[in-house]
Amino acid sequence: MKFLVASNVLLKQLSAINGVVASNPIIPILENILVELEGNKLMLTASDLQTVMTTTLEVEGFENGSIALPARLLLETLRSLPEQPVTIGADQGTFGAEIATQNGRFKLSGENPIDFPRIPEVAKNQSISLSALTLGEAIANTLLAVSNDDMRPAMTGVLIQMMGDHTNFVATDGHRLVRYRRTDLKTEGSSSLILPKKALSLLKSTLPSDETPVTVEFSSSNAFFSFQSFQLICRIIDERFPEYENAIPKENNEILTINRLEFLSSVKRISIYSNKTTHQIRLKLSANKLTLSAEDLDYSNEANEALTCDYAGKDMEIGFNAKLISELLSNLSSKFVDIKLSEPNKAGLIIPSDQDEAEDILLLVMPVMLNSYN
Repeated sequence: MKFLVASNVLLKQLSAINGVVASNPIIPILENILVELEGNKLMLTASDLQTVMTTTLEVEGFENGSIALPARLLLETLRSLPEQPVTIGADQGTFGAEIATQNGRFKLSGENPIDFPRIPEVAKNQSISLSALTLGEAIANTLLAVSNDDMRPAMTGVLIQMMGDHTNFVATDGHRLVRYRRTDLKTEGSSSLILPKKALSLLKSTLPSDETPVTVEFSSSNAFFSFQSFQLICRIIDERFPEYENAIPKENNEILTINRLEFLSSVKRISIYSNKTTHQIRLKLSANKLTLSAEDLDYSNEANEALTCDYAGKDMEIGFNAKLISELLSNLSSKFVDIKLSEPNKAGLIIPSDQDEAEDILLLVMPVMLNSYN
């Protein structure tokens, strides 16, 4: 195998799929990138058995072939080089490889490409098409609420519900929940699946921020994403997602409207004085006034701050985890948010006041008991 390519072009494509490569893979071959050349078409593949990502690019090919090359060594070499043409060759007998640059040669040991896991076949039972911008926004709005608890595998991914006239993207970690609904994403029939966090994170970092079309196809066990020169295949989480609709309160009639950035800034300031373990802050609501406070009795630290808002409901005090509130507010882009409450011991809802017509974002956050303040 032998081909010529610009170092920066190859580096860009390798960097995009390198996130799939696990630091401590189940089998050693997965530390490698599979490099396959046919004519002037070069295909690069990374896999961790659960997720596979491929990319193709045009090169000047001299000799067809394939080899598995160590991902870390290949990337570090390319990153250290100035932009220039590089020639990469491999001996199909010994699996030794060489990177030739304008001023030097770098030899590295590859592995037999036959040992690299095959790309799974996706028996496409259903497919949808959407823009990269829409998919990227859906991932960005839900990924922060995905759980890291492997004991609850269904919650370690994002639920995608295709409901015919709309599609829901849902994530929860038990303390907060995000439901991102697209009314402009319609499907034939209804179905649902759970996609893992790692695959969605890779998509988020690779998707362009424009209207580039993305084809998403599903089978009973895998999901297949295709856009530009990239393809990503991931295993679907075969678990039952919690009945999240039951957790969304229906009668949160105490509505506070406030400037999102002012509220976020205040939460961040007040949280500096909260307990470093619980991150608890107190919200006191009265007519057109919101008072935030926090205390850390271990160090005799406390702070409070008052903000103006639009609120005509009953007086109330409710506690929240400042870290969760900050992350949810930071993930929004609206100027104002509506905070819908009912009682101090019931979940609160955060909804952008000025949403796009095609999207519906609902953020749920569980309160903390004020009498457990520490």
